Amino acid sequence: MYSKSLGDDGAVLSPLEPWHAEEFLAHMDRAREFLGQFIGLADAVHDIDSSRAFLQNYAEKAAADTGRIHGIRVDAELVGGVLFHTMDVSLGTAEAGCWLEPAGVGKGLVTRAARALIDWAVEERDIHRVEWRVASENAGSIAAARRLGFTKEGVLRESFPFRGRRLDIEVWSVLAPEWRASSSSCGRVLPRPENARTRP
Repeated sequence: MYSKSLGDDGAVLSPLEPWHAEEFLAHMDRAREFLGQFIGLADAVHDIDSSRAFLQNYAEKAAADTGRIHGIRVDAELVGGVLFHTMDVSLGTAEAGCWLEPAGVGKGLVTRAARALIDWAVEERDIHRVEWRVASENAGSIAAARRLGFTKEGVLRESFPFRGRRLDIEVWSVLAPEWRASSSSCGRVLPRPENARTRP
């Protein structure tokens, strides 16, 4: 299994697969109360079967080229992750997401991990538009979207039923030209692969 270093602090990004179900469940148990404020993942993964099913769903998305899920590990311990809930290469669109357990907060892990995943999507898969949908009350995820250079497009009012209430969901996005410009200004020059598909 490959992994990508996210810096000199022992943080790495690597795929999460069904055989990680036990590790993923233990991670969810540590993160459940924290994540349960705004993210349905805390309720979706509650035992070993649901953990395996969740990861199997993303394995099938990866096989169909319609989604991806990667874990963030620090010193070999799973502390969070980033994913594409959806990915449509023919349309050039993807919806990104993230999560962290409390031990991973405040270290820039999501920003670095999401940057690596979006770099891959834009430069290797020719994704033109990446969305970031987040509950309006989720200040941490909104801050990550801002750090990544996303633009707030609007609010889907009371669109997400969650634990007996309806949450407002903000829609943020970044377009490939904006992403490349931001990458260059940050010193991360990302040459477009010669074999990248161009769209008319």
